Amino acid sequence: MNIPYLDLKSINLRFEKDYALALKRILDSGWLILGSEVNAFEKEFSDYCDTEHCLGVSNGLEALFLILHAMGIGDGDEVIVPANTYIATWLAVSHVGATPIPVEPVEETYNIDPALIEAAITPRTKAILAVHLYGQCADMDPINEIAHRFNLKVIEDCAQAHGALYKGKKAGSLGDAAGFSFYPGKNLGALGDGGAVTTNDTELAEKVKVLRNYGSEKKYYNSVIGFNCRLDELQAAFLRIKLAVLDQDNAIRIDIAKQYFDFFGNTTFLKVPTVPEWTDPVWHLYVIRSKKRDELQKYLQEREIGTMIHYPIPPHLQPAYKSLGWKKGDFPVTEAMHREVLSLPIGPHLSAEQQAIVIKVILQYQQDGFSEVE
Repeated sequence: MNIPYLDLKSINLRFEKDYALALKRILDSGWLILGSEVNAFEKEFSDYCDTEHCLGVSNGLEALFLILHAMGIGDGDEVIVPANTYIATWLAVSHVGATPIPVEPVEETYNIDPALIEAAITPRTKAILAVHLYGQCADMDPINEIAHRFNLKVIEDCAQAHGALYKGKKAGSLGDAAGFSFYPGKNLGALGDGGAVTTNDTELAEKVKVLRNYGSEKKYYNSVIGFNCRLDELQAAFLRIKLAVLDQDNAIRIDIAKQYFDFFGNTTFLKVPTVPEWTDPVWHLYVIRSKKRDELQKYLQEREIGTMIHYPIPPHLQPAYKSLGWKKGDFPVTEAMHREVLSLPIGPHLSAEQQAIVIKVILQYQQDGFSEVE
């Protein structure tokens, strides 16, 4: 049986009739950009995230960029970022002219280590950009406490954390503002690119609203130099359909993760994620670690089981950031993670039968003589 890592076709075919109705509704309205569908989605998603405001934007990178720009962060400034993250987090900082300052993660959770943040703060630091990696919230209370003491902004990168909880509070409501991605493979994925900014700061929300639309509050009147970073009506309509079942889909992910924990939690040949008591993850990714990651991935591939590596090269070693001068060995915890991580199939496309096969094959890998992986 071929088991894909991700199957967007089957995920989205569930909504085929609803998508068709949404498309007809938009065609009948004749309004394609920043209309009633975007307005409705913004209201529904802000309610979902327990925030006062939501602004639909073109993608997750632009969501973070617009937040930083609206906060006045730019040339000469520094922003604390996780060393272990997807490069989009860093790119948003670079696009406003600021410098990303990486901080190592907590090895057990993969997320930025609050205990290391203070040492990275300089007079140029303006914000801490915390990522809720793989769908599990970073430890936000100490991050917010540090930010308060140093008068810094706190931004959440929620690209992988739609619906995740931190001490009972929703991701997206835990800092000054948050950026979401609705890339098709996300827990809440569009049928193309999309993103959103959530915040309780009315002034910031108004700035983002203007910046995303050419700096215009009124058509052909531009109060500031803005950008074209708008969420389309069609994607907003599709997102509204999927938002209605997001908690159900997240529950499927949580159940799949539980099965993986039950079978792999006591094994010695791989490491499973650690979940602190203060967070409820939504498992955008279920990431294991193995010192023979490539060998394990090949073994699974030969048995038609798809996996992914998130991510093979950390941002500080990417050619794009060569100018910052970071070199191999500067962030050893992050680098070890990127050598060892492997994402297993997870999501509403994965049947119980398929997951049982994944588990069986991985356990067979151990029995086939690879128990020395760790």
